[in-house]
Amino acid sequence: MDSYQELISVIALTAGVGWASGINLYALVLVLGIAGATGNIQLPAELAVVQSPMVIMAAGVMYVIEFIADKVPGVDTGWDTLHTFIRIPAGAMLAAGAVGDVTPALEIAAGLMGGTLAGASHLTKASTRALINTSPEPVSNWTASISEDLLVLGGLWTMFNHPILFLCLMVLFIALVIWLLPRLWRLIKRIFVKIGQWLGMVEKPVPQTIPDAEPPVALPPEERSP
Repeated sequence: MDSYQELISVIALTAGVGWASGINLYALVLVLGIAGATGNIQLPAELAVVQSPMVIMAAGVMYVIEFIADKVPGVDTGWDTLHTFIRIPAGAMLAAGAVGDVTPALEIAAGLMGGTLAGASHLTKASTRALINTSPEPVSNWTASISEDLLVLGGLWTMFNHPILFLCLMVLFIALVIWLLPRLWRLIKRIFVKIGQWLGMVEKPVPQTIPDAEPPVALPPEERSP
């Protein structure tokens, strides 16, 4: 039974660090580092580096910067675009380290799972923020940003205390992403096309008109049927 619980915990940790990396990487590293350094959680040896005071300090500084940038309309989208090249690889590396000292095949599989979940959560966040920024007022950005931070903290707490529940929520998250992302992208595409048309960068579609039907030709009297 203990080995089963340990396996579930490792799978939950692998999925959790990947998922959380895509939303707020620095909050994840900060929470893992502080929790591990204070002895509240036991991290695998491959993740023990996040307990280093230097890593905790760097994650804290970057979290503060992201906390500010994430709440400014337009800046948050630029920040998300830049972090496409940071969050997804970091999620893969953290997930690979979460499985501990195992075979290279398992580490690669864990990295693939973590990178995929990081990509899914990152793209969902970035797409949602792009839609929010079509109405550039700060309230929506603040609400979304704080909700994301609370979501990460709540997700990590669930991951450590109720791993089975967390894995069930991850299955629901994957199903939601599969359903939601195509719709978000179509909506974003429509918005950018409208903006391009407004700026004159995209030609407006020319409405097709149906030509008027030609009036019937009157037959000469000799050709008319009696």
